[in-house]
Amino acid sequence: MAITLFTNSSAMSASNALQKANSTLSSAMEHLGTGKRINKASDDAAGLQVATRLQGQTNGMAVAQRNIADASTMLQTGEGAMDEVSNIMYRMKDLATQGATDTNTADSRKAIDTELTSLNTELSSIMGNTSYAGNKLFSNTTTKDSTTGATTTTATAKMGAAMTFQTGSESGETTKVDVSSQLAKVFSSINSLSTASVQDTAAVAGTAEVTDGKGTVTTPAVAGKDAVSGTTKANTLIDTLNTALDNVSSLRSSFGASINGLSHASANLTNMKDNTDQALGNIQDADFASEASKMTRSQMLAQTSTSMLKQSNSMSSLVMSILG
Repeated sequence: MAITLFTNSSAMSASNALQKANSTLSSAMEHLGTGKRINKASDDAAGLQVATRLQGQTNGMAVAQRNIADASTMLQTGEGAMDEVSNIMYRMKDLATQGATDTNTADSRKAIDTELTSLNTELSSIMGNTSYAGNKLFSNTTTKDSTTGATTTTATAKMGAAMTFQTGSESGETTKVDVSSQLAKVFSSINSLSTASVQDTAAVAGTAEVTDGKGTVTTPAVAGKDAVSGTTKANTLIDTLNTALDNVSSLRSSFGASINGLSHASANLTNMKDNTDQALGNIQDADFASEASKMTRSQMLAQTSTSMLKQSNSMSSLVMSILG
C-alpha cells in the first residue's frame, strides 16, 4: 500500500462526511426546534413565497373576523336602543288610548300629558345619547358657539350615513350597511310626538240661548275642552304612534337583516381561514418523524466520521514518527 506524506485522503473523506453530517444534524435540530420546515429562504425558496402569501391572507382573515364581531356588536347596540324606543311608544299608545275616552276628566288628561312629556324626554335621551366606542350612533355631535349661538356639527352619527365594514382580507371584500333612511323616518316620527297631548286647548265658542222669552243669554267660552267630543287629539296621537311604531320596526328589521348577513360572512370566513391555515401548514410545518429520523441518522454519521478521522490522524502520526 502506498503511503502519501502530503495528502491524507482518508482523513479528508472523513472530514467531509463529518461536515455533511453536522450540517444535516443542524438543519434537523432547527426544524424540530422551530416546528417549521421553512425557516429561511434557502430552505425552500418557492415554498417560502407561497407560504408568505398564505400567511398574509390568514392573518387578514383573523382581523376581518374581529371586524365582523365589532360590527355585529355595534348593530346590536342600535337594535337594543330601538327595542327600548318601541317599549316607550307602546306605553305612549296605551296612554293615548286611555285618553281617547270621555270618561276622563280634565285632570285625568292633564296627568296623562305629564307622563307623555316624560316619555318624550326619554325618547330624546335615547336618540341623543346611544353610542358605541365613544361614537354617537343616531345623533350628530354638535357644539354651540357661546357668542353667536350657532351650532356646528363636529361628528356625524355613525348610522346617519352608509357604513362599510371590512369583512375579508383583500380589498373589496366589504359589507355595506345603510339604515340612514329608516333612521331619518324614526327621527321624524319622534319629532312629531314632541307635542303629544290628549288635551284640546282650543276654547269652545260661546253659544246663544233664548231664556223664557226675556232675551238672549250667551254662555261663556270654555277653554281646554274639545269642541267635538274631547277625544280628537287622543285619536290623532294613536294614528301618529302607529306610524312611529311602523318606522321603528322597519329600522329594527334592517338591523336584524344586517346582523344575520354578517353572521353568514363570519361563518364563511371561518371556513376559508381553516382551510388556508391547513394549506400553510402543509407547506411550512416540519414533519416531526422525518426530522427526528434525520437527526438520529446524522448523529450516528457524525460519530462514525469523528471516529474515522481520529483513526486516520493517529495513523498519520504513527507514520510520521516512524519516518522521523
